[in-house]
Amino acid sequence: MKRENAVALRSEITDFMSLEAELVDTRRFEEWLGLFSEDLHYRMPMARNLAHQGIRAGVEYLSEPLDVSWFDEGKETLKTRVAQIRTGVHWAEEPLSRTAHLVTNIRIVDIDGLPDDPTEIQVNSKFLVYRNRNADEEDTLIGRREDHLRRVGGSWQIFRRTVYICQTVLLARNLSFLV
Repeated sequence: MKRENAVALRSEITDFMSLEAELVDTRRFEEWLGLFSEDLHYRMPMARNLAHQGIRAGVEYLSEPLDVSWFDEGKETLKTRVAQIRTGVHWAEEPLSRTAHLVTNIRIVDIDGLPDDPTEIQVNSKFLVYRNRNADEEDTLIGRREDHLRRVGGSWQIFRRTVYICQTVLLARNLSFLV
């Protein structure tokens, strides 16, 4: 890929990731859902505290099909979560949380398709999600994401996202907010 095309692609993906964060933080959930493909696989596997050898072996995060995750969802589940939040009676989101999603260290690590017209890409990034609700509830999640995006009709859609948080124990009371 030519350098100028690589820079343009990185800028396009950075804008896409920033837009996604803005949509969820401004509670434009339906628009946010539009950034995900119908075949979405969105998960946040649990991490284990392991000795050095286990970490080197790459088994720190649970990844087998029957392993437990903090969440493992498709687009329909996300739609249901948004619909619950929109009812105004969702016990964990009434009143609604205020969130700030910060996404940084965005790197394109794999490209499928023609070099100057990629059809799918893998994007790795770091994130911080801050949540405040009521007067005294605060939660912070920090970690890294692995996103797989597909170009659909000139726009990007996320079809696979894996979120790796830097916690083995979730300190938040719930995960009713969107990570």
